[in-house]
Amino acid sequence: MIYIKNDDNRPQFNLALEQYVFESLNQFDEIFLLWINEPSIIVGKNQNTIEEINLDYIKEHNINVVRRLSGGGAVYHDYGNLNYTIISKSKNTSAFNFEAFSQPVIEVLAKLGIKAEFTGRNDIVIDGRKFCGNAQYMKKGRVLHHGAMLFDTDLNVLGKALKVSKDKIESKGVKSVRSRVTNIKDHLKEDITVEDFKQLLLDHMFRSDNEIKEYKLTEEDYANINKLMEERYSTWEWNFGESPEFNISKSKRFPAGKVEIKIHVEDGIIKFIKFYGDFFGGGEISDIEEKFIGIKYKENEIEKVLDEIDIGYYFSGISKEDIIHCII
Repeated sequence: MIYIKNDDNRPQFNLALEQYVFESLNQFDEIFLLWINEPSIIVGKNQNTIEEINLDYIKEHNINVVRRLSGGGAVYHDYGNLNYTIISKSKNTSAFNFEAFSQPVIEVLAKLGIKAEFTGRNDIVIDGRKFCGNAQYMKKGRVLHHGAMLFDTDLNVLGKALKVSKDKIESKGVKSVRSRVTNIKDHLKEDITVEDFKQLLLDHMFRSDNEIKEYKLTEEDYANINKLMEERYSTWEWNFGESPEFNISKSKRFPAGKVEIKIHVEDGIIKFIKFYGDFFGGGEISDIEEKFIGIKYKENEIEKVLDEIDIGYYFSGISKEDIIHCII
């Protein structure tokens, strides 16, 4: 096994690093990574991003939203969250053995006087409360296993960032299962930092396997990782546009009347949109609807369309910002 040291906190870089290492460093049988993200929501590969996040909240608090390679549900990361990745060659590509991969974490916590156990499909819990979720991605005989551990995460922000609005969204995406969660730090007898815990886990991995060696990324490695980050993990197309096909029905009542919007989106592109409501206005509303067909379901793209329209004429007493809020 080799260990790759990484102190970057950008989720776009860290997920690009994972993918690059998984796909390109085939000469190593096992690879181990530890990493910490700045405030971010990491959504599963098969999820409808919009359905999983509180968009207004994450914009207000500058929280990243990035899609990962593996399936499962959306998770919140911050500087109090420790993530680990283990990449290995798998003899049986149908075997998703989360429990075996989680054992090092359980053993380190036991040394700290905390009894943790693996439970359910992919969770590690303390006293029945989840602190670590796991996910896996497999391809061509290799498996990428990663876990997100709540060490000292702001659970208040977690709850708000992942809070889904009451707007009805029908989706083929996999919905996250919200569980009771806890931080590791709340169960420790002695106060340590997430960096201390990171070092303990790393020491345990090295002590358990004398064959672990550190691999230092080359300039070429960094160039390839940065390229992948820019072309995939930093793009709207990957993080939002890769959402499965979904239909959205949203409504909002303003002092000037109620606006209801039905939208059909495929691969992040608006295919159909219809405005309903008891608002007042002139003109044929269908003239506006036609202008949205074929554009990205993205705020700045929608705003460009609305900038070309006399909003007050079609939606009396309702602003452009109100219409944007209805659509997104």
